[in-house]
Amino acid sequence: MEEFRRNEAGLAPMLSVRELYKSFGANAVLRGINLDVYPGDVLALVGGNGAGKSTLVKSVMGIHAPDSGRIYINQEPLEYSRPSVSLQRGVYLVPQEPMLFPNMTVEENVLMGFREKKQVLHVKLMNLVSQLGWKLDLSRSARTLSIAEQQLVEILRGLLREARVLFLDEPTSALTFDEVNSLFKIIEDLKAKNISIIYITHRLNEVFMIATHAAIMRDGLITLYGKVGDFTREILVKGLLPDDFTERKPPEQRKPVDYRQEKPVFELRDYNGFGFADINLQIYPGEVLGLCGVVGAGRTELAMTIFGRDMVKSGKVLLNGEDITGMKTRDIIKKGINYVPEDRFLNGIFKISDIGGNLSSAYLPFLKGLLFNFEEERRIAEKYIRDFRIKATGQKQEMSSLSGGNQQKVVIGRALSTTPRLVILDEPTRGIDAGARGDIYAIINELKEQKVAVLLISSDIEEIVELSDRALTMFQGRINREFSKEEITQDNLMSASFGVDKERSA
Repeated sequence: MEEFRRNEAGLAPMLSVRELYKSFGANAVLRGINLDVYPGDVLALVGGNGAGKSTLVKSVMGIHAPDSGRIYINQEPLEYSRPSVSLQRGVYLVPQEPMLFPNMTVEENVLMGFREKKQVLHVKLMNLVSQLGWKLDLSRSARTLSIAEQQLVEILRGLLREARVLFLDEPTSALTFDEVNSLFKIIEDLKAKNISIIYITHRLNEVFMIATHAAIMRDGLITLYGKVGDFTREILVKGLLPDDFTERKPPEQRKPVDYRQEKPVFELRDYNGFGFADINLQIYPGEVLGLCGVVGAGRTELAMTIFGRDMVKSGKVLLNGEDITGMKTRDIIKKGINYVPEDRFLNGIFKISDIGGNLSSAYLPFLKGLLFNFEEERRIAEKYIRDFRIKATGQKQEMSSLSGGNQQKVVIGRALSTTPRLVILDEPTRGIDAGARGDIYAIINELKEQKVAVLLISSDIEEIVELSDRALTMFQGRINREFSKEEITQDNLMSASFGVDKERSA
């Protein structure tokens, strides 16, 4: 029988995780998680992108079945067969992305799944909303709610169910200052009621504002755990870095170049869109501008809006001094900007088409004439298969049969076939092997030599350090720091990505 360690108050853990493992194919996401959360604890779970936080939560919620290991709720084994079992045992997840039924009212969304009488539930819900101090019309249709209001509805769902173990996944990411304060008051009340809360956040200041304990998750393991009083911001940031981390000096060839002696190729002025605000930046000929930040910082939203996929709220976009604000994607490509998307499988490739068709698909629509130019398609395909060392039997090979790295080379080749002045690379090496990564790095360095401006968006901080001439970090939808080449270090970028520098100056 499992033995449980009691805390200083003599209480046994409400949630216990023992030797939890989970892999997706060859990718080991959880590598032996051990964790205890006691009644009244608020455990801040902090980790970088890909640390395994979401997989851990989904395993406890019954969404994923672990490969091995044990989960206990109130010292009783939890069968992780389906989410309904976890819900019945008093476990609830407030997700980062709201999942509401748009045609139903707020109240209908919150009360869905309850068996009590509607009148009783209505009174409970009204009392809870009053206690929170949230001004939320329960009769409103969910489709009319802002993202912040949708988040409130998700939190209400969990609170009304009186969960004994409550997961809050980035709960304040879309809330106003007053709404955050109200949420923190409720969390304090839940602590007094001995509810166990696992609070997942990228905002390090919140760790010290609301948590009793903190845990660092990295590479599928809990690498640091303790009372919040035993941590500082510096300890949290260092805990997110690899154990063998040593800050490398920039190589000799990375001497600073003052691109500002030239006019910028690309400029954003007071740029605002969905997921970001007040963006000002310039990129110069042959410059690689690195852009990093945690999930939800607004990086991809910014890139998609620049590329004409999302609507601009306000501000200016200038390319070679010309105002191209609000243009359609087709016209933006013609003007000289192209984009390599974050998700090549969803947005980057035509899976059942061949390599030649994929490589030329961005260029051919701009050719004059009504007839399809097969000779031009062949020329483009041959050039990039040769120059990018794409491993294929020929340009007629189907895209879906290529390795991930070679698919990514095709996507980059397609973007460059339009001869852009600016190319936006969003996570260009995600999910590819070391050999293909080296080839893509070489391609980026060649773009520098050709005076093409590059906006490099990456969650891989080592990648930003190695390739960038300048770097920006985004935090909560805004650029919070700029680093010159000499200042681009893993420690600096990691700290700023989690808002540490901004918090210190607040």
